[in-house]
Amino acid sequence: MQGLKDTKNWIAGIQWFFFIFANIVIIPITVGEAFGMTQAEIVPLLQFSFIITGLACLGQVFFGHGRPILDGQSGLWWGIFLTLVATASAQGMPLHVLGGSLAIGVIISGVITILIGLLGIGPYIAKLFNPGVMGVFMLLLGITLIQIFLKGMLGIPFGQAAETATINLPVAGLAIFIALLVIVISIKSPASVRSYALLIGIIIGWILYVIFFGSPSAATSENVSAIPLFPFGKMTWDTGVILTAVLAGLLNTSNTFGALKGTDEMFRQTTTNEDYRKSFTVTGVATVGAGFFGLVPYAPFVSSIGFLKQTNIYDKLPFIIGSFLFFLMGVIPPIGTFFSTLPLSIGSAVLFVAYLQLFNSSIDFFKGMSFNTLNVYRSAIPLFAGVVIMTFPASYFESIPTFIRPFMSNGLLVGIIIALILENMMDWDRVGKTYEKS
Repeated sequence: MQGLKDTKNWIAGIQWFFFIFANIVIIPITVGEAFGMTQAEIVPLLQFSFIITGLACLGQVFFGHGRPILDGQSGLWWGIFLTLVATASAQGMPLHVLGGSLAIGVIISGVITILIGLLGIGPYIAKLFNPGVMGVFMLLLGITLIQIFLKGMLGIPFGQAAETATINLPVAGLAIFIALLVIVISIKSPASVRSYALLIGIIIGWILYVIFFGSPSAATSENVSAIPLFPFGKMTWDTGVILTAVLAGLLNTSNTFGALKGTDEMFRQTTTNEDYRKSFTVTGVATVGAGFFGLVPYAPFVSSIGFLKQTNIYDKLPFIIGSFLFFLMGVIPPIGTFFSTLPLSIGSAVLFVAYLQLFNSSIDFFKGMSFNTLNVYRSAIPLFAGVVIMTFPASYFESIPTFIRPFMSNGLLVGIIIALILENMMDWDRVGKTYEKS
């Protein structure tokens, strides 16, 4: 490729690499911590995350939808993993039972996603996810992920240790400073500098963290192939967890619709049925692999919209470079081990800023809707219900039957389901026009 000789493509590719890295690296770390794994046990999870994510991104470019959109471990699934661990601990479910049941649910979800792609039914499902549903989904997803990033910024651990943890003020101070720095660069800097705000934030934050707190110790793994199958527990059948996982897999398709529809205008093209078919197939294959190796399932990242808008990097080549470098990092263990020392608080601070763009994406969907006192319920009910459920302690749900408890205790899933039901059971636009006439 002639473009490989262009320095700008490599700089942009490195920016893509760090964006993928910052989005992915903290996921296996936080999930591993939540399941009580040691640092040495988490390193293989990281390496397989790098390998499968790199392959998924390259697979989407060459065999999937063909756009430079990160296909990584889904934020929706990530939030569900952490929520289920928290509720399982509070309700007395052993973590190995939760992990084994999640593995079954993820594999089933992956197979369903592949079938959605091969059978070409993605466009029919897409009709259910109208702007009202997508607006609710974007906002609730943003709230869920911002909660995770804010905990990371404040130095609060994940899992059972979080129940007795307190804010680490020095670490929190540095993380907040880095977040503000990235925001200032994104707003005040020239366009040529603004494109690399996330990269600048990671580099400066990493250096300052090492100066003030020292370099985090890196655990080593002798061989990436040493990772066991089903690291969170052997396959176990728990109906509630598996049902929640399957529902999450179906709702996870909204990421594909959001990412592809959200980038139509940027790439000046309309997503075709063939694009959906290929995209779901690639994502499904990656998700099945995630089930076997204890990884959070995959989906095109809606946050790529914010990254593309912020950097104006729309060419495929930089994305291909970044994805290949990310894959290479997993194949060569010492490289992956080195980058695994990125401080969690710094990665969280940078992603905190990047995911604020989900608010803008939500507003973009809501702009196409007309609200008044008669039809505001279509969005108000799922949004407020979802957010309030997120604040409830796990003990509130102990009176709910166990087979549906994991689902009902997840505000993100409940909010999306309510939005899907409300938006598809009534013509809210017609209801709104009734108010205008009166």
